[in-house]
Amino acid sequence: MTDAVDTCHHNFDTLILGIGNVLWADEGFGVRCIEALNERYEFEPGVRLMDGGTQGIFLLPWVRSAGRLLIFDAIDFGLAPATLKLIIGDAVPSYMAAKKVSMHQAGFQEVLSSAKLSGEFPGQVALVGVQPAILNDYGGSLTPGVKAQVEPALALAREVLQDWGIEFERRKTVLPARERTGPGALAIHDYEHGRPLPGGARP
Repeated sequence: MTDAVDTCHHNFDTLILGIGNVLWADEGFGVRCIEALNERYEFEPGVRLMDGGTQGIFLLPWVRSAGRLLIFDAIDFGLAPATLKLIIGDAVPSYMAAKKVSMHQAGFQEVLSSAKLSGEFPGQVALVGVQPAILNDYGGSLTPGVKAQVEPALALAREVLQDWGIEFERRKTVLPARERTGPGALAIHDYEHGRPLPGGARP
């Protein structure tokens, strides 16, 4: 993904952001959601889909430029593993601050706080979060239960976007490589099949 500081222009009013780290199992949930959403849907002009990864405070220019913000992330809600939860409005920052599952959440909480202090906080905010099952599996993909929540997460996101009056439709053609949200080598299929199993075998 290109550098946010250099490329953030005021040519969008809705930011759909997936944050997390695909290298740490369920920590990659937000990134996998934005990847899947981008592969399957086309959006009206003014909507920006973005793999925010673990950029933390470097996402501030993007958040400050958005009138609406939809976030996908793995959140420790204190619930059963793979539980999906939708948070709307003023409650979002407090959930991003509670029981951080990784350092990127500390950075993104700073983003939300800084945007609010500057008076440039999005007017509408929503968080689609999942309770992670496993985080300390370096190089691992999503656990089965969390992976199964990607589709329901996209359904929740579509409901939020429809409530916001955002128009979108199913893609009629395959997503061009140049429009991916992240490097092709990290796309979930290639990523999962590229990891050696114990003994050096491939999945």
